[in-house]
Amino acid sequence: MLQLAPGLRELQSQGTVHRVRTPDGVEAWLVTGHAEVRQLLDDDRLSRSNPDPAAPKDGGSALLASLLGGFATDHVRMRALLEPHFAPARMAELRPYVEKQTGQLLDAMAARRPPVDLRQAVALSLPIQVMCEWLGVPQEDKDEFGEWTQDAANVGDPVRSKQGLGGLFGYCKRLIADKRQNPGDDAISRICATEGITDDEVLGLTALLLFGGYETTVARIGTCVSLLLANPEQWQALLDDPGLVPAAVEETLRRSMPNPHNGGMPRYAVTDFEIGGVTIRTGDFVLLNVIAANHDETAFTDPDRVDVTRDTAASLAFGHGAYDCVGAALARMQLQVVLAQLVARFPTLRPAVGVEELRLRHDTLIGGLVELPVTW
Repeated sequence: MLQLAPGLRELQSQGTVHRVRTPDGVEAWLVTGHAEVRQLLDDDRLSRSNPDPAAPKDGGSALLASLLGGFATDHVRMRALLEPHFAPARMAELRPYVEKQTGQLLDAMAARRPPVDLRQAVALSLPIQVMCEWLGVPQEDKDEFGEWTQDAANVGDPVRSKQGLGGLFGYCKRLIADKRQNPGDDAISRICATEGITDDEVLGLTALLLFGGYETTVARIGTCVSLLLANPEQWQALLDDPGLVPAAVEETLRRSMPNPHNGGMPRYAVTDFEIGGVTIRTGDFVLLNVIAANHDETAFTDPDRVDVTRDTAASLAFGHGAYDCVGAALARMQLQVVLAQLVARFPTLRPAVGVEELRLRHDTLIGGLVELPVTW
């Protein structure tokens, strides 16, 4: 369950770019080689939107991408608006809050009789609390917001996904109107104060931040801890040297498994070009499989092994180039805080079930574990 799907490994042995058909019957190019995925993540020969609006669209990830993508058509401008809010100084200001909230969640966990589901006890709660604090969302709204974002991420039920997005956008509209009238010291208020920014632009940015910053971090907390606990010698390495925590976060991000049924990041060719020995034509659907790329043995020696001392500079966990995840610093900080406190407070933490009993979520674009029972 925590290993690369055999099918992807088999494809990698045959080449780096493959002609495939998605579960919805759409023909696509699946890119699995690290060098090729890295190049195409930052390549203007690909677009997030299909140049032919009449062309069939892949379900799941493409549905979500199309619904969200319309609110950020000017990527360069939107990124420039967001980057200051993830500056190191901003993250340093937020870290004490993250540490406090993590400590309180672990206090509650320690008071319970194990086994405890770590996903329920920590992973589901912390990211939403942090996002609300950082963005300026009232904490009393966090449960409703969490339900919307989980629905929006559902790739198995398009109706539920659209309803979730509708609830999320409707809430964000009301929140933005309030921030315009009553600004505070938070990210949304600061974005609203940007000269020349429209309400639609603020709406798009807010919805993307809420969705991207919550659901992804929930999933990555679970996979980070599960990978380390499944490799006790790596957990012991952190006990021996807590200074390895940041490196452990990067290694587990490299190894993280989003929804294995999600073929990859959807893109469309805007011109003809060659890569990996194949010719891709204008309008072709292309899936960039970051999971496979991060398990490419040409980029990482013994890629299936978890190694908290590994050099992960080549990892594509947060994308690459112009499309490198702008919120990576926030996700990294939360993962580092959770892992550091777990190591310090629960040195005997271990899985309460066998690795083979852990299950991945298949109904969401982001993936992650259904639950993570632990004991100590």
